[in-house]
Amino acid sequence: MDKDKVGNFIKNLRKKYNLTQSDIAEKYNVTYQSVSKWENGINLPSLSLLKKMSKDYNIDITDILDGEFSSKKHNKNNLIFIIIIIFFLILISFFIILKITKKDNFVFKTISTDCKDFNVSGSLAYDKDKSFIHISNVKYCGINDETVYKKIEAFLYEKDQEKIKKIFTYQSKENIKIKDYLQDLQFKIDNYNRICKDYNQKNLFLEIDITDNNNKTYIYKIPLKLNNNC
Repeated sequence: MDKDKVGNFIKNLRKKYNLTQSDIAEKYNVTYQSVSKWENGINLPSLSLLKKMSKDYNIDITDILDGEFSSKKHNKNNLIFIIIIIFFLILISFFIILKITKKDNFVFKTISTDCKDFNVSGSLAYDKDKSFIHISNVKYCGINDETVYKKIEAFLYEKDQEKIKKIFTYQSKENIKIKDYLQDLQFKIDNYNRICKDYNQKNLFLEIDITDNNNKTYIYKIPLKLNNNC
C-alpha cells in the first residue's frame, strides 16, 4: 500500500466535494492535523474510517487503498490490451506481406498426350520442393460424337510401379455429350507432393469412363507425358 497515493486520493476526494480538512476532521471525529497527516502520506486512517469513507462517498474501499479509481485501472488494462492486439496485428501483417512478396522460382513444363482417343494439354509448375498440376484442355480425337451418354466421369491417377493412387476426381455428369463434358473438364492440384524430377519415375494418367444408355461402360486410360525433362 502506497501511503502517498492513498493520501492524494483522500485529498482529491475532499476537494471534489469542496470540503476543508476541518470538515473531514469533524465528520469523522478526528483532528484536522490527523487529516493533514493522511493527505501527506504520514499516517493512514483506520480501517473503520476507510469503510465509512467508502460508504459516504459511494466508492470501493479498494480504490482508496490503491489510491486510484477502478475505472482508471480498467482504462490502463484496456490500453495494455489494445497495445498487445495492435502488436499482434502488425506482426501478422508483416508475415502476410512477407508471404505475398516472396518470390517463388517456379519452372513451367507442358503436360500432353498423343492423340489416340483423347488429346490432353496442361501445365506443371514446380520449384525445389513442390509442384502444381493444371489440366484444362481435353479434346476427343474420334469422330464428331453427338450421342447423349448416360454418365461420364473422369479421374487422375498416379502409378508408382504396381501401385495406383487416385489423386483427383472430377465431378461426374449424367445425360451429356462427350464434347459438352470435356468443355468444362479441368484438373487443378495445388501443392502436389511430387517434385518435378519424380515425374520420370511416377506415371500420371487420366481415366475417362463413359457409360451409354445400355449401361455399357467404356474406360479410356490416357497416359500423360511431360515435355522436356526436369
